[in-house]
Amino acid sequence: MHYLTFVGRVARRTGTSQECAAELTRATLATLTDRLTGGEVLDLAAQMPKPLQGLLKPDPRQEAADRFGAAEFVARVSVRAGVDEDTARSGVRAVFCTLREAITGGEFQDVVVQLPRDFRDMVEPALAPAAARR
Repeated sequence: MHYLTFVGRVARRTGTSQECAAELTRATLATLTDRLTGGEVLDLAAQMPKPLQGLLKPDPRQEAADRFGAAEFVARVSVRAGVDEDTARSGVRAVFCTLREAITGGEFQDVVVQLPRDFRDMVEPALAPAAARR
């Protein structure tokens, strides 16, 4: 998937501008980098559009994931994107749905398995059949 397609789908799903969708995408992927193990971040980056690969760089000093829940994830995205938490939550859901379309099913499952159960509300829309995600 191309970068503009990815961001366009996030914009459509959130009802925001391309610029806001790009910020939500950037903030969500940066926060996901904090939450995943270093190896998983590299695996995910390998399947992403080139402009987004640069956002997915693990800390070379730390392989372990930073352990935090969904509320903290949304709060971090909110701060990074400069939006309120409702917009951040909507953006995170949209990025996960778009991510599911952009990478292989196996890789998406590898990402999801590293997230705790409280992420279910944000991840389940991405697990729905393709017709329901659109």
